[in-house]
Parts: sequence; structure tokens; C-alpha cells
Amino acid sequence: MLLQSGEIVDGIVSGITKYGAFIKLSDERTGLCHISEVSNDYVKDINTYLKEGQQVKVKILKVKDDSKIELSIKQATETPSQKKYTKPAPKKPTQSFENMLSDFLKDSDEKLKDMKQRDQRY
Repeated sequence: MLLQSGEIVDGIVSGITKYGAFIKLSDERTGLCHISEVSNDYVKDINTYLKEGQQVKVKILKVKDDSKIELSIKQATETPSQKKYTKPAPKKPTQSFENMLSDFLKDSDEKLKDMKQRDQRY
């Protein structure tokens, strides 16, 4: 079986270290899921999230030339609401540019008059 980046596959936790977990994949190869890729929450102790022998779904992030495999548990289980923030589309103005400019200039003139009147009082 040829593993490709972006695939989501099943695996079994075969070892746990302080920096991540080794996951045995279906083709008998083993990859590493770094501690930062275990959960969207801060993971202080990986043992609170994973146990050896536990079955997990992982996303293959990268298959390196030296056969090392980078994995992610959190990206394999991400729901649409957990995905990274995307900037909303800009709102279209409800009035023409000329009208907006006219309103802006009118407001600016009023504020300028107000400021001049305050300065004259002091």
C-alpha cells in the first residue's frame, strides 16, 4: 500500500514518548504523531490522551524520502467548526461611493466645527 500525504488511515499506538506517539499503520510501517498534533487543546501529558494499543485515525502529513512518516490525529478528526479561521468576505456597501464620501465629508465638517467652538471657549 502506497501512503500519500493527505490520506486519513487507521493506526494503532505502538509507543509513547514525551514528544509524541508512534503509530503503527496498516502496511506495518510506523509514523510519528508529534504531541502538537494530538489535540486542538494544549497537551501537557500525552498519556492523558493516548494509551499503547489504542486504535486511532490519523492524517498523513508527509512521507519523507528517508521513509519517515509525519502524522496528525487532530487533523484527522477535525470538524468544520474547528478548522482554522478564514477571513469573512468583505461586505458590499449599501450606498454608492459618492454618497458615502458625501456623508463622510459632512460628518468631518461637523466635527471640525465642534472642535473649533471648544477651542474658542478655552
